[in-house]
Amino acid sequence: MAAERFHLAWFLNFVADSWNGQWGSGGMPWDGEFYVEVAKDLERAGFDYVVIEDKLMVSDAYGGSTESNLKHAIAPKHDPVPLATLMAYNTSRLGVVPTMSTSFYPPFLLARLCATVDHIAHGRFGWNIVTSAEDRSAQNFGLEKLYEHSLRYDMADEYLDVVTQLWDSWEPDAVVRDRATGTYADHTKVHQVDFRGRFYSSRGPLNTVRSPQGRPVLCQAGASPKGRDFAAKYADTIIAVGNSPAEMKSYRDDIRERAQGHGRKPDDCKVLFLVSPVVDETEEAVRAKVQRWTSDPAYIEHVLTELSSITEVDFSQFDLDQPLPEDLTTNGERGSLEAFMQRGSGKTLRELVGLGISPGVELVGTPDSVADKMGELMAEVGGDGFLLTCPSGGLNRRYITEITDGLVPALQRRGLTRTSYGFEHFRDNLLEF
Repeated sequence: MAAERFHLAWFLNFVADSWNGQWGSGGMPWDGEFYVEVAKDLERAGFDYVVIEDKLMVSDAYGGSTESNLKHAIAPKHDPVPLATLMAYNTSRLGVVPTMSTSFYPPFLLARLCATVDHIAHGRFGWNIVTSAEDRSAQNFGLEKLYEHSLRYDMADEYLDVVTQLWDSWEPDAVVRDRATGTYADHTKVHQVDFRGRFYSSRGPLNTVRSPQGRPVLCQAGASPKGRDFAAKYADTIIAVGNSPAEMKSYRDDIRERAQGHGRKPDDCKVLFLVSPVVDETEEAVRAKVQRWTSDPAYIEHVLTELSSITEVDFSQFDLDQPLPEDLTTNGERGSLEAFMQRGSGKTLRELVGLGISPGVELVGTPDSVADKMGELMAEVGGDGFLLTCPSGGLNRRYITEITDGLVPALQRRGLTRTSYGFEHFRDNLLEF
């Protein structure tokens, strides 16, 4: 079965780009200009959106010290919302999706921020919903530790209820600008919320005009059963990881079934699978490139440091040439830990890291061969697209160009991805196919 058109998005961090390589901007991208260039390239290539990940701490999970985290520029990490605003201001169709945590943003503040930036972005703003997964983040906000994983999702469910009511507190036609009566907004169409729940309360209404999309495009990464159900209930697009076509299909089918159980149309929730395509002019050249990356001790330490940061499991304690213990658990990002461990039963930690050049399935080859693989994979899975991310170290111009000017044209020639945008608003483009 041939694949129909699918969506492309990009996953990045507002961190130092490839500062010690030949193709970065020098590792000082804090004015946002480098990432604005990236956004323009992604828009030119027809990407639906860019997700900007976030963490609210400098991790010391790897080896009990911040040394490796800072050495490999996993931190510093700057706030994604101003960067998303800047990216949106300098583009016209690309969706921008910063990460904000339900554990640390007061609901009214987040609802107001989303409405404000959606106006600035002309209806192209999204919110990557996280509950956060690190005790170190909680300690930056006056808590000893994070709430338990399941409770965090209970809280997030109520959080979405209150922010949705706040977004809806202004009716679409509340702004009348009636010169005859001197009325800017009709007070009968702006409503108090008076929300009182188990965890949150808010009087409302928002003091911002209803945004162009009504609410931002909602993005979420649901891996655990609780996370999947939350994502299926609320998300317009989901970040997913699958280690095989069968696993990816099973995940998407499960999400669609859960969405239908929540009274939603399954096609209104787009599941995008995280991948890191690696391309070059010949198969020999690309295999040599991958071998250089995965055999580099700095690359291995970088991968394990980053994995420690998001799971709060200290991977420095394990022998690289032995399999990981099967009973590893975490109150952090369970999905990330499970996806990493499921890459190969009985494989050593070094081998698992070697597989980590591409999250999920391997997409390594020439632009044409990788485009064929992506088309075949989507046909087998059923949809809806891919979320691309840089495979090693910081993001760099060379990798962006290899994708936007090498891989994407190969996908477009096959009719697999868009060549132009059909709509102005982010959600409309997401639902176009």
